[in-house]
Amino acid sequence: MKVIVGIGGMTNGGKTTLTSSLLKSLPNCCVIHQDDFFKPQDQIAVGEDGFKQWDALEALDMEAMLSTVQAWARSPRKFARAHGVSVHPDASDTHILILEGFLLYSYKPLVDLYTLRYFLTVPYEECKQRRSTRSYMVPDPPGLFDGHVWPMYQKYRREMEADGVEVVYLDGMKSREELFHQVLEDIQNLLLNHS
Repeated sequence: MKVIVGIGGMTNGGKTTLTSSLLKSLPNCCVIHQDDFFKPQDQIAVGEDGFKQWDALEALDMEAMLSTVQAWARSPRKFARAHGVSVHPDASDTHILILEGFLLYSYKPLVDLYTLRYFLTVPYEECKQRRSTRSYMVPDPPGLFDGHVWPMYQKYRREMEADGVEVVYLDGMKSREELFHQVLEDIQNLLLNHS
């Protein structure tokens, strides 16, 4: 059985932390991080808001991400080996791919490939505070969060909801353990119901 799990949501919502915990606990599990598909800095447009549009879908090479997902789907064993993941003999028919990123449900060719879709949220103030403690390859200029990051999050979330993309919303204010166990239990139940 092949399972594709989306761990999406807002910046600094806990996506990578949750993904890392799941990766350690699931058999034959690979991860694709959307952040690995950012285009080079010189290809990121400056928007009307005066900021480089890092939080826009156009900043990402989504065709390359889709190709990577398709490579996994064609041969999850080969993909796993190429990415240093050992295939467990007792679960050799089970293959899990986690896609982690902030715009997972905005690229139509990917939307229908997910078996399970999760969307992490945290309140504005918490998100802004978490973002302020992170260091990025390209540092955030003053005003970026309020002038670009938060408005883009709201825009893409509204579009996702208007498009009827069904997701399980996760409260990123819950403990890491609680979120992990909720998603892990969903995946384990899915696997049990298909065995």
